[in-house]
Amino acid sequence: MNIGREPYEESDDAAPVEMLAQVFEAHGWPCEFNGEDEVTSEIQGSWTTYQVKGVWRAEDRVLQFLCLPDVRVPDNKRKAAHELLALINEQLWLGHFDMWSRGGVLLYRHGLMLGEEGLLSLSMAQVAIEAAISECDRFYPAFQFVLWGDKTPRQALDAALVDAAGEA
Repeated sequence: MNIGREPYEESDDAAPVEMLAQVFEAHGWPCEFNGEDEVTSEIQGSWTTYQVKGVWRAEDRVLQFLCLPDVRVPDNKRKAAHELLALINEQLWLGHFDMWSRGGVLLYRHGLMLGEEGLLSLSMAQVAIEAAISECDRFYPAFQFVLWGDKTPRQALDAALVDAAGEA
């Protein structure tokens, strides 16, 4: 995924949720504030629509960036899903996949530590969005193979990575 950069001024840093909202709005993605420290959008990926959230913790100057592909893991598939999460996370340089214990909701999560001013640059916002969508698209098939295709976690990951390599 390559989000166009034309409509922005690179020198403009902003409060993290404000910057994310500006990027979401500039691309026409629906955007909603859930309080002053959280913003949510929906972005169409290659396989599904992702819920993308930015949650700001001012005391730590950390922006938690979440991408949820609307995948819920049923109880009988949790063990295999956890094994797949571990295999996938070995492949990642930034962020990680996780599953909430309540409800089995699958998500990609990345924490951005911001400087003393607590401002997010346009380029950081763009990279965070691109990385989250890219990683979710890259591994979405693996989760589907485990949940609905009855593949083992290793088979699912291998098949997903082969499929992704063939998409060029």
